[in-house]
Amino acid sequence: MIKTIKIGCVKLQLPTYSAALVSTFLLLGLSASSSQANIIYTWVDANGVTHYSQQPPEDDQTPTHTDKLYSDDLKPKQIGTVAPSPPIVKNQAQTDLEKTAAAINQADSAQAKQICENARHSLNVLTTHAKLNKKNKQTGEVVAMTEEQRQASISEQKERIKLFCTD
Repeated sequence: MIKTIKIGCVKLQLPTYSAALVSTFLLLGLSASSSQANIIYTWVDANGVTHYSQQPPEDDQTPTHTDKLYSDDLKPKQIGTVAPSPPIVKNQAQTDLEKTAAAINQADSAQAKQICENARHSLNVLTTHAKLNKKNKQTGEVVAMTEEQRQASISEQKERIKLFCTD
């Protein structure tokens, strides 16, 4: 059933076709039997505690009720299917920025319109370009914007649009 082949100083022992076929069927049979459902025993002891195990309860535990479950019959619960709801905010007071924006909107509509147009243009640039440069106000040096700075600027421009754009 085993054929020996000598290559140089190395001897290889290879199974013949029939031995390989028999060993393949044995492996398949063993793997099929191990994939069957596991039995899960559940019981409630004298103290009212529910136990789950793959071994049946021992005699000294004196179960009051014993059930057999099969692992293939158990359906897992779905998790993560409900979207979280936003927190409910009651009586949100106006922030300083909202008060300032309301005052500008009432006093000078032309200035509010200009702020709105600038915010929309800036948001367009921030969302259409990934690599942007920004001039440092203190040193006057031009430096590349990080992604965190870009995202913060996008949030700031969206807030300005919400406050100053009425149309």
